[in-house]
Amino acid sequence: MNIQVIKKIVDLYTVDQLKQAEENLLEEKPLGIEIEGKDEGEQLTHILAAVFCLEEMQKSDININQAIRLYSQRVRDSIS
Repeated sequence: MNIQVIKKIVDLYTVDQLKQAEENLLEEKPLGIEIEGKDEGEQLTHILAAVFCLEEMQKSDININQAIRLYSQRVRDSIS
């Protein structure tokens, strides 16, 4: 997970575009948008993180940094 990539994706794409890219990735189709990542797993991680951040920013009226902190905490909680 690369925070700079997530921030870039949040700035460039909408939730709908990202969800379509996720669906395309899962169906082994071209993404339709540019998502950095060394492999499909990392691309999917970036897409899911960006979707989470965008939805949290809209729902809770927070900025990208706060949304990324929430996402990072969610990941840490799921690991432990």
